[in-house]
Parts: sequence; structure tokens; C-alpha cells
Amino acid sequence: MSIPTAFRTPNPTGSRALAWAALPLLALLAGCAREVEPPPPEVRPVRAVTVASREAGNVVMLTGTVQAQNEINLSFRIDGRLIERAVEIGDNVRPGQLIARLDPQNEESSLQSVRAQLAGANAQLVEARSNYERMRDLVAEDAVARAQYEQAKALLQSAEAQVQSLQSQVALAQNRLSYTRLVSDVAGVVTARGPEPGEVVGAGRMVVQVAREGARDAVFDVPAQIKDAAPLDPKIVVSAGKAGPAAGAANYDLSVALAMDPAVSAVGRVREVSPRADPVTGTFAVRVRLIDPPPAMRLGSTVTGRMKLAGAPAIQVPATALVRADGKTAVWVVDKASGTVSLRNIELGGADANSVQVASGLKPGDVVVTAGAQALRPGQKVRLLEARS
Repeated sequence: MSIPTAFRTPNPTGSRALAWAALPLLALLAGCAREVEPPPPEVRPVRAVTVASREAGNVVMLTGTVQAQNEINLSFRIDGRLIERAVEIGDNVRPGQLIARLDPQNEESSLQSVRAQLAGANAQLVEARSNYERMRDLVAEDAVARAQYEQAKALLQSAEAQVQSLQSQVALAQNRLSYTRLVSDVAGVVTARGPEPGEVVGAGRMVVQVAREGARDAVFDVPAQIKDAAPLDPKIVVSAGKAGPAAGAANYDLSVALAMDPAVSAVGRVREVSPRADPVTGTFAVRVRLIDPPPAMRLGSTVTGRMKLAGAPAIQVPATALVRADGKTAVWVVDKASGTVSLRNIELGGADANSVQVASGLKPGDVVVTAGAQALRPGQKVRLLEARS
């Protein structure tokens, strides 16, 4: 009877023979493994920029309006009830044009009263002068006492003084009557109005505000940081464009554009910077004097301005070059000799939408990786796809 294969005892002699036969094969495989060369170091392509020191002034956009350089508040010199206002906002006025009227009844009555007093004083003066002349002739003939002559002379002088006083009061009353009519002494455009007819107005209260013709300003409300960084004496090109600088604006620190007609332009200069901030907005008013502005730059026109801020030379790098390492801001710097990269911590200054200013950590001539920085490691070899300054 034969024994099943599953229950047969293994032949030790056959197993050893199989192992000895496999040894040459294993040695051959080990020799092949030793002959495989290691892979070359990875060279990662990156884009880089050579940093340089350049002007750090940023260009900012401002919005403002065209305003008159001088605005005058026209008001009455006396109190009274307003019965007429002859102009409205937007009306052009000329010197001598009637603006408004007060009720003249009280001033007319006062003038009539002092005129009556003056007429009585003139009658007394005529009597006093006749009496004095008579006394002067009589005292020369020793027909009257010297005291009577002196008394007549004093009465004449008193009458003359009374007439002079009343003449002054008449002139004052005439002036007050004329003050019930408010007339313009400048040419311009009405930009604001005060009380309505029927109201009682006090002396000096603004009835209308007039923007004088001629000199015009472009007025901008700017925050404190822009005011402090603005050039001390910038020139301005003012043009009637939408966005972007005017023709020739590269030669100036500020360009202003009207919103409607890009063909209109003028040159101006910063005339006044308010030292006090607006209590509501916290901004400062900057007035730009326009030199020979064209007629298209009318009062009230909305303008946009582009101003380059003053700044010391600084190093700028693209924002894409920044990485975070150990909680600090850093960039990858390329060693030109070895072609490897290393991390370098930097301190940032200002920034805009596309670039940042480097306060410390870089020097002119350093090559900084701008694209592909997130996949690098210290000592890694790189291949520059683009190097530009």
C-alpha cells in the first residue's frame, strides 16, 4: 500500500541540494544591485528676480472736485426782515447786481426823523449867525457889552456843531437805508443760500455764498498717511481723462483727470494742505491751484488724481516671493556659484497690490525666487527660467 504524498516525510537531502543550487542566482542578483547608479539630484526650474534699490514712492488715486479758489459770503450789515432774494444756487452774478432786500420801513422812518431835526438845526443856525453878526457890529461901536458878544458867538458855535452832528446822523441813516439792499461786489456763481424771504436775519448772517470767477482749485480729501508722504512742492498735470495719467504726466508728481473729457488738460501746483483733519471723515483737504484752466473745468466737476508719494530708495520684491519659515517672513535666495537656494529672513516695509518693500535682509544684486518658492528646500539646486532686475 502506498503512502499519500501529503503524509510523506520531506527529504532533507533534496532540500539542501535545492538551496545550494539557488546560491549562485542570489549572488548574481546582488551583483546587479550594486551596479545600479543613484539618481542625479533634482534640479527644479524657478523664476527669479535680481533685486535693486529704487525709488519707493507709491502711486495713489485721489478723488476730488473743482472749486473756486475764493468763496465769499454775502450778508447784510444790519438786522432786518428779508423780503426778497433775487438769486438762486447756480446763478451767475456781476458786481452791482441786486442779491436781496430787507424791509426798509424802519430805516426810512429814521432817515425822515434826522432830516427833520437837521432842518430845525439849520433854522437855529441861521438865527444864531444873524445875532452874532449884529453883536459883532455893535460891540465894535461899544453899543453893547462885551459879554453879550461872547454869548452870541457861543450860541453860533453851538448851532454849527448841532448842524454838523445832525448831518452825520443823516448820512448814517442814509447808509443804513442803503444797507437794506444787498448787492454783489464780485463776479461769480452762487454756490449756497441762507435764509428764506420772510425770516428775520441778523447782521453778518450769510444770505448767499458766491464762488469768485477766475482762479480755481482741484480739492482732494486725503488720509493722514498720504498727506505726510506727499511731495513738498509737487507739480501737477490736470487733464480731463477718466483713469490714468494725462499726457506728459510722467514729468510731474500728480496728475488730475476730469471724468468726462480726456482731451482737456491744465497744469497746477499744490497750494494749500489743511493742518486740521475733518472731524467727521478724519481726512485732510489738499487744494491744487490750476494754472489757466480751460473752460471745460467748471466749478463742481468731479476729478480723479494720481499722485506719486515721496520716499527714500528701497528694495522691492514681488509679493509672490514671500514664504513663511518658523513664523517669520523669508525669501529663497539663489547662490549663483552653486546654483542652490537658501532661506533668508527679511523685514517688510510698505506694500501695494503687486510688490512689497524690504526694510532689511536683502541687498542689491541678490537673486530672489519669485515663482516656485513653495516647493523648494534648503540646498536644492535650481534652474533659472528668467532672471530680470
